Amino acid sequence: MSNLKPDSVIACLDCPNHVQSVLDASMWASARVQAPIGLLYAVPSIQQKTAINYSGCLNVDDESYLLDQLVSQEHLSNCELKAQGRLLLHQAAAYCGQHQPKRQTYTLHRHENLSESIDYVDDKAQLLIIGHQVTCKSTLSQLIRLSHCPILVTPAPFLPPTAALFAFDNRATTHKMLNWLCKTPLVRTITIHIVMVGKDNSENCDALREAYARLKQAGLSCKKTLLDCRDVSAALNYYQSEHDIGLLMTGAFGQSRLRELLQGSDTKKLLGSTKTPYLLFPKS
Repeated sequence: MSNLKPDSVIACLDCPNHVQSVLDASMWASARVQAPIGLLYAVPSIQQKTAINYSGCLNVDDESYLLDQLVSQEHLSNCELKAQGRLLLHQAAAYCGQHQPKRQTYTLHRHENLSESIDYVDDKAQLLIIGHQVTCKSTLSQLIRLSHCPILVTPAPFLPPTAALFAFDNRATTHKMLNWLCKTPLVRTITIHIVMVGKDNSENCDALREAYARLKQAGLSCKKTLLDCRDVSAALNYYQSEHDIGLLMTGAFGQSRLRELLQGSDTKKLLGSTKTPYLLFPKS
């Protein structure tokens, strides 16, 4: 029987360098949306026998030496891989308990790869949190494409944002994200900069004005800007840096496959260039 709790914030514990930042981001998000935290660990595949070095990623109790002992081996058996996962989940739960003792936390120890594990939680989760680096075969872009749930990608360390940039392109995915932003408490108390990159024409101005009005009506503090620029990712990176904005929010892979092939994916470019937490909303 599954112990997955509906509407959870799911912390994907994959890359050792990002375990603490994923937990910090998960606690920040769960406190805002008042949801339990599901700690997800996917056992590496049979082909990936090499030990992943989780030692030192969290030092919260006397069991740290057990992780050190496991990763000192070049290769691990299936039983040892599972034991490593149990220890990591135990330490992650202890870390959350120290920092948010009243927040409900539970573990999800999956004996399948990360992409299959994300598929397992996808339909019931409220938000997925994942580190900017992954150790599994799938790339970060592939994992995001597969998801039907909003995903927050965090660098290390995670810094709680006080402002967010919402990249609005008037496509179906960002309209769906706009509806979600108007309802979710996740960004309720931070300033949202709604930014559109495109030609300065009446169609874009009207669309941006309407989206801005929706956010204002929902009670959100926001500002609007239209950037007349051809390079979307460069324009968004520049604006975010100039205004010291700690969270980027966009639709995920909202372009057509043909446009991605001809011009490159804006989502991929932003995943590679942004230095802040990046919230992606699944394509419609």
